[in-house]
Amino acid sequence: MSLTTPALAGKLAGLQSSAIRDLLKLTARPDIISLAGGLPDVTLMPRDRIARAAETALRDPAVLQYTESSGWPALREVIAARESAKIGRPVPVAEVFITHGSQQALSLLAEVLLDPGALVIVEDPAYVGALQVFRAAGARIIAVPLDSNGMRLDILEDLLAAGERPAVVHTVSNFHNPGGVTLAPERRERLAKLAEAHGFWIIEDDPYGELWFDQPSPAPVASHSPQVIRLSSVSKILSPSLRVGWLIAPETVCRAVELLKQGADLCGSALTQQITTDLLSDADWLAAHINTIRTTYGTRARALVAAVHTTFGDRIHCTAPTGGMFIWADFTDNTNTTTLLPKALESGVAYVPGAAFAVSSTSDNALRLCFTTSDEPTLTEAITRLAKASQT
Repeated sequence: MSLTTPALAGKLAGLQSSAIRDLLKLTARPDIISLAGGLPDVTLMPRDRIARAAETALRDPAVLQYTESSGWPALREVIAARESAKIGRPVPVAEVFITHGSQQALSLLAEVLLDPGALVIVEDPAYVGALQVFRAAGARIIAVPLDSNGMRLDILEDLLAAGERPAVVHTVSNFHNPGGVTLAPERRERLAKLAEAHGFWIIEDDPYGELWFDQPSPAPVASHSPQVIRLSSVSKILSPSLRVGWLIAPETVCRAVELLKQGADLCGSALTQQITTDLLSDADWLAAHINTIRTTYGTRARALVAAVHTTFGDRIHCTAPTGGMFIWADFTDNTNTTTLLPKALESGVAYVPGAAFAVSSTSDNALRLCFTTSDEPTLTEAITRLAKASQT
């Protein structure tokens, strides 16, 4: 008797594993300097402070129990206060929803806001995690290119004038991943007005907003309209393993997300959410801690950009980041970065080819470099190795 293998869901047919996650498997060798992964520096994560917060949290048996699907109440209050200060208006606790990292927030929102075939506008190059979510939701995706001031709103306006009606516009507003640019203040207000005029949601994905180097990030897009849903997390300022993210949205959206989260995992971890509450509430300590990260990353970013300019000259044009974790670089001599990657790995350096982030453009000559996990001499050596690989 032959067996008939059950089929998997048809929506999986168009999905691919993240090229970045796959690349990380190849860069675990100690002889490779990896500029590929978008990882915060583990040496800057506050292990001792987290340990003290965990010890304190465990004195309350409630942290070992299930908690509310919308999140640990004390943490929601802290996030509401922090987001109120950023947005410039009171954010009620009812508009705060805690998730298992901001990626889960994005995934749940896709289910809440998108029917199959709905149009989503993304930036090009695009955040890979967003592309995975929107493709899994069966969305139709149109990409709008970036320039040095963020999303090209003139192109978005042309699409709207041509009759396109997005359900969602997704933007990584601060220190874009992978583009390294920040959405200009005037464009933030303009985008919010477009959302209200044309009836679409904006998802403002902001995991890097506190990682500015010389001056604070502009006021959030959400400060200009209630049709903006903000996402963030503590992964970049505390630790990814806490798995604490959140969304700020109208209460109707939060309640819809709650229904889906109950079906996905019931609730998050009361323990890690209380640890996070403790750390975010310790204002003086937190300010000093984040300032250390900013100073360290800023020094590394400048070292990496200087090494690229010194080593490659006009062969590469790259962004000069004012915050975040990445620079975006383009070879001007038509070097194909996907073809170059195996040679780079042989030379002991890794990066992510631009093609991994491309939507409508090819980005064949581009690459993303992450500067967070190496010191300045190591970053300089990485660029020396890249130059060697590009000459073979």
